[in-house]
Amino acid sequence: MALHTGSCHCGKVAFEVETDLEQVIECNCSICRRKGYLLTFVPRGALKVIRGEEDLSTYTFNTHTIQHRFCSTCGAAPFGEGKQPTGEATAAINVRCLETVELADLRTIPFNGRDARG
Repeated sequence: MALHTGSCHCGKVAFEVETDLEQVIECNCSICRRKGYLLTFVPRGALKVIRGEEDLSTYTFNTHTIQHRFCSTCGAAPFGEGKQPTGEATAAINVRCLETVELADLRTIPFNGRDARG
């Protein structure tokens, strides 16, 4: 596990997350495909918002179970929040918002969210 720092584009929202980044998920659901997300999932406790909680807006759709968080100034979407089927709070981190991660070094796993039922 490593501690990574990230932010939105304008820097109003900054966060830290502890994750191993062994692989990232590239989902083809309607929102992930349009926004180009590369995601890693962590327990919600592994995500710490350092600044800008008040600058985050929330978007939900479909079953309204995932809170897609984004900066109300620049629109960048650094993470989402939801629950595992077990009820455990989780965070989906947009790896593209992590500052020192080399995307070409990551193993990307495709996920067919477009056809997923749940």
